[in-house]
Amino acid sequence: MQPSLDAPKPGNARVDATRPGLAHCARRGYDLEEHPPMNRRLFLGTAAAAAAPTVTRSANDEISIGMIGVGGRGRALIRDFAQVPGLRIGFLCDADQGSLEKALALTRTLNLPEPRTTGDMRRLFDDKGIHAVSVSTPDHWHAAAAILACDAGKDVYVEKPGSHNIRESRLIVDAARHRNRIVQLGTQSRSRPSTMRAIDFVRAGGIGKVLMAKAWNIQLRDHIGHKEDGPVPPGVDYETWLGPAPWIPFNENRFHYKWHWHWHFGTGDAGNDGAHQLDIARWALGAGVPTRVSGMGGKFFFDDDQQTPDTMNVTFEYPGKALIWEMRIWSPYGMNEIDNGVGVYGTEGMVHIGRYNRRWGFKVFDGDGKLVRHDDANEPDTHQRNFIDCVRSRKLPNADIATGHLSILHCHLANIVARTGRNLRFDPGTETVIGDAEANLYVRRAYRTHWSSARLL
Repeated sequence: MQPSLDAPKPGNARVDATRPGLAHCARRGYDLEEHPPMNRRLFLGTAAAAAAPTVTRSANDEISIGMIGVGGRGRALIRDFAQVPGLRIGFLCDADQGSLEKALALTRTLNLPEPRTTGDMRRLFDDKGIHAVSVSTPDHWHAAAAILACDAGKDVYVEKPGSHNIRESRLIVDAARHRNRIVQLGTQSRSRPSTMRAIDFVRAGGIGKVLMAKAWNIQLRDHIGHKEDGPVPPGVDYETWLGPAPWIPFNENRFHYKWHWHWHFGTGDAGNDGAHQLDIARWALGAGVPTRVSGMGGKFFFDDDQQTPDTMNVTFEYPGKALIWEMRIWSPYGMNEIDNGVGVYGTEGMVHIGRYNRRWGFKVFDGDGKLVRHDDANEPDTHQRNFIDCVRSRKLPNADIATGHLSILHCHLANIVARTGRNLRFDPGTETVIGDAEANLYVRRAYRTHWSSARLL
């Protein structure tokens, strides 16, 4: 296994590409002056660049959205966005021709106007008729795609966790504010009525003073086995799929969905399902950035090619409060009748939030542990509708990227504890780990040289 897959190295973290960006662009027929290789200027924009103008659209104006990444999650978002009034899906983009064809077939099944298709997201960014983009790529592309979209004047819906590391998450916030863009993180519970009612109940003092919350992810994942590196499948533009990540050979166990369990591309289940539960728990707790993070994470159950932990127990400390994150992805038993859920603990009771028998809701227990309320209305979330409403009004969305950043850095910090095997002290001002050079290597990552990674390091 190459060392770069597991841990960055001290010093100059830039990684040379084995396939030069200029040559790649020339092979794909780009005009190199109109479409230069993606670099620092394109990634973040120059400090002197003017912010994009703010345009308020009426409820009657049609919004056109481009979908970047149309695999399984991307196709689910096509279904969701198709239900939003006044929205048109104008472009589909994916580096895998097979995924593009499935997504195009879905739009026909849904009787939607025929969108254009491309393997190059820059075509969406250049199109003045596209007002917003949805990003549901692997994690390593989230920040790059979102920042490029902001620089192009597009509003962005980006799936969780929104970034591969803490630094990228912060850069999206900066880009959104600098460009006056609406950026919604795909933490759908922020727009789920029952979860919102639970948070309102807790915040109104329904269980007294809240001192602790717990987020858990307890489910049974599949073994992925072991596979050798192999040839890139037909129809896959692997160079584009890799994007800013350092080049490594193609492997089926690092591709469709399985990329979640490899540090090179994913953030494990902490950044996958954990992004939802940690966000709800932090929201209910009313906490910001932790100052101390302690615990453990390891791979205890699976004997396969997964690199990320299958077991975690991490505690985040704030002044007078704590949040506990527990994960077992080899266990089918759930906790408190919920597989992936949240507990909120106050001086006069507790609240459990999650799915009960596949119905979203929450339960309230009094100080004696007696169930006193069960809200199982199970209304669907309106997250995509909220995003498009905010594209029109320019109001901040329910899961604005700045709010999302505060939750997502918990996912990344939990992973840093697991990767270093050490407890951490975190500086909220600089968003770095105090006194631990190795841990700070995981606050950011190495990028290919033609992405001008020095700007991000």
